[in-house]
Amino acid sequence: MGVVVNADSSDSSGLSGSSDSSGSSDSSRASNVSNVSNASSVDSGADSGRVPERAAADAPARSRAARAPVGRPCSVASTLGVVGEKWALLAIREMGFGNHRFDTIARNTGAPRDILTTRLRALEAAGVLERRRYQDRPPRFEYHLTARGRDLGPVLQTLAAWGDRWLTDEPPVDFRHGDHALDPALMCRGCGEEVLPGSMHVHVRVPGWDLAGPVD
Repeated sequence: MGVVVNADSSDSSGLSGSSDSSGSSDSSRASNVSNVSNASSVDSGADSGRVPERAAADAPARSRAARAPVGRPCSVASTLGVVGEKWALLAIREMGFGNHRFDTIARNTGAPRDILTTRLRALEAAGVLERRRYQDRPPRFEYHLTARGRDLGPVLQTLAAWGDRWLTDEPPVDFRHGDHALDPALMCRGCGEEVLPGSMHVHVRVPGWDLAGPVD
């Protein structure tokens, strides 16, 4: 039996079933995502425990995000703008596994520390994770997934299932659901049936676009 993977689900268990409380609000998704463009300007102090300086202001980032996107307007493109990079997804994987400290995340992902710092700051700016102080002198923080970040759990589980099927003879990690291996599937809540390739159609809602591209 497949496990329901819904795009609008709010999985409160993360990737490994561990629960992380979230102080972030998802009331304004677009403004949080827009802050990602500020991440490269933040200094890399996560490994030393220093508190990196936040971007001077969010307004310029929001202004840049408000510009018309290049190519087809699409939530896939918007999502990849936040998590569509190897180290970002692997950091999210580690937090889902219950690993929250910078050194552990760096070790388990193999990410260069300066790049990992930038990715974590970008994920925080996008509302995917939050920092929680665990030491005052010097100030040091753990990284925890917010509700928005935990909602990526089914995405990573599906990626893992695809990799297990096509890229390896022996899966390196087993995701378990109860007493059996997880077999993720996309299910339609409207009818309760599994969504198979070719069984749905796409309705383009953005003015000036159809499935073939821009409409002249």
